[in-house]
Amino acid sequence: MKTYITNQGGTALLFTAALSMLSQGVAAEESYSPHVNQAHPTQVYWGDTHVHTNYSSHDANVTGGNRLDPEIAYRFARGEVVEAWNGMPVKLGRPLDFLVVADHGAGLGIVAALQASDPKFPTTEAGAGLSDAYELFVESSESGPGSTALRNALKVRLPAAYRHTLWQRVIVNAEKYNEPDRFTAFIGYEWTSGGFTNLHRVVIYRDGADKTKQTTPFTIMDSHQPEDLWNYLDNYQDSTGGEVLAIPHNSNLSGGEMFARHKFGGDPLTGEWARLRGRFEPLMEITQFKGDSEAHPVLSPTDEFADFETWNGWRGATEQEASKSNSDEYITRKQGEYARSALKVGLDIQTELGINPFKYGIIGSTDSHTSLATAANDNFWGKFSKDGPSAGRVSTPWVPSWETPLKWEMNAAGYAGVWAKENTRKSLFDAMKRKEVYGSTGPRITLRFFGGWNYEEQDAMRPDLARVGYTSGVPMGGDLTQAPKGESPSFLIRATKDPDGANLDRIQVIKGWRDNEGDLHEKIHNVALSDGRKENRGGKVRPVGNTVNVPDASYNNSIGDPELAVVWKDPDFDASELAFYYVRVLEIPTPRWPAYDAKFYDLKDMPEEIVMVTQERAYSSPIWYTP
Repeated sequence: MKTYITNQGGTALLFTAALSMLSQGVAAEESYSPHVNQAHPTQVYWGDTHVHTNYSSHDANVTGGNRLDPEIAYRFARGEVVEAWNGMPVKLGRPLDFLVVADHGAGLGIVAALQASDPKFPTTEAGAGLSDAYELFVESSESGPGSTALRNALKVRLPAAYRHTLWQRVIVNAEKYNEPDRFTAFIGYEWTSGGFTNLHRVVIYRDGADKTKQTTPFTIMDSHQPEDLWNYLDNYQDSTGGEVLAIPHNSNLSGGEMFARHKFGGDPLTGEWARLRGRFEPLMEITQFKGDSEAHPVLSPTDEFADFETWNGWRGATEQEASKSNSDEYITRKQGEYARSALKVGLDIQTELGINPFKYGIIGSTDSHTSLATAANDNFWGKFSKDGPSAGRVSTPWVPSWETPLKWEMNAAGYAGVWAKENTRKSLFDAMKRKEVYGSTGPRITLRFFGGWNYEEQDAMRPDLARVGYTSGVPMGGDLTQAPKGESPSFLIRATKDPDGANLDRIQVIKGWRDNEGDLHEKIHNVALSDGRKENRGGKVRPVGNTVNVPDASYNNSIGDPELAVVWKDPDFDASELAFYYVRVLEIPTPRWPAYDAKFYDLKDMPEEIVMVTQERAYSSPIWYTP
C-alpha cells in the first residue's frame, strides 16, 4: 500500500483551440485536448437533503422554538452569515453546493403563517380553531395546555386552496435561491409517519415550479403507509412528466419496520411492491443527528467500528431495554433497522422475488430543525433551536419530559456527496438516481470507488484514476454481472482527506453475500492503512493513535495519511453467489462537539459518560454483484 497526494480538481476545461475545431466540424477524437469526449463526472458536490425551518409547524417551530424561515436556511447554506435563535452570528466554514429544505408536509407553514398574521389565513371553522389554539399557546408561555391544544389543532385539515398557497411559498423560496452552476435549491418536503415507528421519508423533486405547482404534498393526513406515498409519487410522474424520489431516514428508530421482510401493514412482500419501492427509493440516509444507521454491534460483533453514535431507540444510546441482550426478538428488530443488515436481507429477497427492494445508495444529512445545515463538530447548533450552544446543554435531556437521551448523545452529522457533471437540479438528481453518491458524518472526504474485472495494482497510482475507473468498470452504485471464468472482482479506491480536516486512518471494504445454502454473511477488509501499518496474522491492526487534546478541543495531523489509494481484489469470491461491496473510510480521532462546548464555556469536570472524542467517517454507495 502506498499513499500520495493528488489534485482532485473540478470540472475539466476545454482549450479555446479545441472549441474552435469543434465549431468547424472537426471530430472530437482529432483534438489535442484529451478532455473533449470526457463523459464522466469530475466533481463531487456537497449538500444537505434534510433541513427543517419554521415551516415545520409541530416540532421545529412549536417544540423547538425555531423562528428562522426557509430563506435563512438557503442563505446559510450558500455561505452567508445569519443570526441564530440566540442572537449569535453563525456561518458555515465552507458553503454547501445544494440544499433540500424538507419541512414536514403535515401542518406545512401553518404556524409560521399564524406568527406572521397572514391575511390569507382561512376564516373557516378549522382556521378559527387553529388561531384560537395558537393564541392559547402563546399565552401559556409556549408550554403546557397551549402546546397540547395547538398540536391537536394542527391535526385538522385546512382547505385545499390554502394548503396549496403554502406549498407555493415553498416553491417560490426554492426558485429564488436556485442558481444553476452555483447553488442548487431542490423543491422538497418530508412525509412523516405517525407514532414512534420512524418510517419517515424526504421527498425530492427534480423539477421546477412548472411541474411541482401542479401538486400538493402527500402527508400522513392522507395515509400513514409508505406504499401509498409511492403511489402518489407514481401519479405525480404520470400526470406531470416530472421526476421525484423519496429518501428514508432514521431506520435505526423504526422499530425494525424500515427493512422488514414484510410490507408495512404486515402482508407478504410481492414483486410489484419491491419494484415500486426500488423505483422511488434509490437512496437511504445512513447518518444524521439522531444516530448512525450503518451497523449495530449486536449485528456485527466482530466489527470494532460498528458501535458508532449508536442509538438503541428513541431514548438514545442509554436506552435501558434489550440493547444489551442477544435475544432472537431483539436481533430480528435490529436487522430491520440497520443499513448493512438491510443490504444483506435484500439479497435474500432477491432470490425469492427476482428483485431487490433494498438496493440502496447511501447518503448522510443532518435532519437539522434549526434552519442551519451544520454537521461539523466544531460548529454544532443542535437538533432544535433550543438545543443550541449553551453552558448546560450537554447534560440536559433532548426532550424535557424525558430523562434520556441527553443532548450530548446527538451526532453532529452528516452530509451527502454527489458525483455529478454540474451543479444543477437535473445533474444532481440524476446522480442520486444512479446512486453515484456517498455519505459523510461531516468531513468533506473525497471518495472514489469503482468495481471491475481487470484493474491492476498500478492503477491506484495513476493521476487519471477516475478515467481508468469508468473505462474499465462501474462506479459506486453500479452493478457487476457475469464474472469471467476464474476471475474475482477488483476494486479501485481512492480517498482524500477533507482539505480543512483530519488525516485518514484507513479504508475498509465491507462485503456482504448470500451463500448457496441461503445463509447471509459479512466481512470487513482493511484494504489500505495509513502510516505503513499492516494487519497481523489474526487480521487485527494496531490503532492509528490519538493526538486529541480534549481540554483544548484540538488535534494535529502528525498521524494518519492525507490520501489512501488501492486496488483490492476479493480473495474469497464465489461467482455463483449474490454479493455487495461498499467502502468505509475512517479519519484519525478528533474532538467531538461536547469538547468544543467545554472549551468555549470553560466547563470543568464534565461527566465521565460524555463521549469527547470521535472517529468520523464516510460511507460509499455499494457495488452489487449478481451471477
